[in-house]
Amino acid sequence: MMVGCEHERFMRQALELARKGIGRTHPNPRVGALVVRDGQVVGAGWHEGAGKDHAEVVALRDAGEAARHATVYVTLEPCAAHGRTPPCTDALIAAGVSRVVYASRDPNPRMAGGADRLRRAGIEVLSGVLADEADGLNRPFFHYLRTGLPWIRAKAAVSLDGKMATHDGHSRWITGVQARGHVHEIRAMSDAIVVGAGTLAADNPALTVRDAPLRGRPPLRVVMAERIPPFSRDYRILSGDAPSRMYVLHAAGEAADWRCAGVEVVEVSDLEQAFRHLADDGFLDVLVEGGGCLHASLFNMRLSCELLLYQAPLLIGGIDAPGLWHGPGVGRMDQAPRLTDVERIVLGSDQLIRGRIIYPEK
Repeated sequence: MMVGCEHERFMRQALELARKGIGRTHPNPRVGALVVRDGQVVGAGWHEGAGKDHAEVVALRDAGEAARHATVYVTLEPCAAHGRTPPCTDALIAAGVSRVVYASRDPNPRMAGGADRLRRAGIEVLSGVLADEADGLNRPFFHYLRTGLPWIRAKAAVSLDGKMATHDGHSRWITGVQARGHVHEIRAMSDAIVVGAGTLAADNPALTVRDAPLRGRPPLRVVMAERIPPFSRDYRILSGDAPSRMYVLHAAGEAADWRCAGVEVVEVSDLEQAFRHLADDGFLDVLVEGGGCLHASLFNMRLSCELLLYQAPLLIGGIDAPGLWHGPGVGRMDQAPRLTDVERIVLGSDQLIRGRIIYPEK
């Protein structure tokens, strides 16, 4: 029992190191590693980004000769193949470690098999320590490997009666300062922030991280549009604070003006192709901030994976006031998506309801 507790203690430290990679590593996973000898940490490392050394290599370099006959704790099964960097299994074998303890199994078929390779080299291997926590940390990466799509977080601020704005489109501000600050923390952890063309025109959002420290590169600002919106230099997404991209079904019209202003314009056949394009470009953790038509499309297509609903203690009313799921929605209760792993956080007078979205079987 004491051995198991010790494994969990060191793995938790490795997970803390892995969390430093949030907002930095995609399209690679977030990974942390420790080298432990005689119950003491002698080396530590985490993966800082694509093309950079993997966590195990950083930790082994930090440990030096002390890595020989040591135990390595790593949050993801060491890779067994050459990607942008050599296989971590080679580095572990060369360092002479005696045992490797890992949390998540590597689901990438190109890189998996590290555990078997280490065992063949005579290294003891223990798997699955705090696997659920490690899996959660790399949920966007694992989701992309399974589906080819990014992990899409649907975010909205609503009133008690579920409205995102008044019937005239006024929405600033539904929630208070604490809730808005929390949104910026989520933005800072995201690879991209997405809105629809209607939100661009109505709110002219900056889509930048302002009230939280950036973890890595600024999130890509993305607009989803059926057609190219009329161009104006007043749009705040034209600032140099972060890169901007627009996905459109029809790229005719004023695309040249947007491109000259620094916005990448990509023509796609549908919404799913746009999100696949984002994922293939390494944007795996995507925050969708609306509006109601975009959220409705993603719910209808079963593409949104998680909901972050900031609810304020006020009533807006109005038949024509936009809601989170704009349009007809579902016809029966057994067709309704539900949240699991629900978390509730009080933010001043507001509350955040957060959970993974489970869609009913068709």
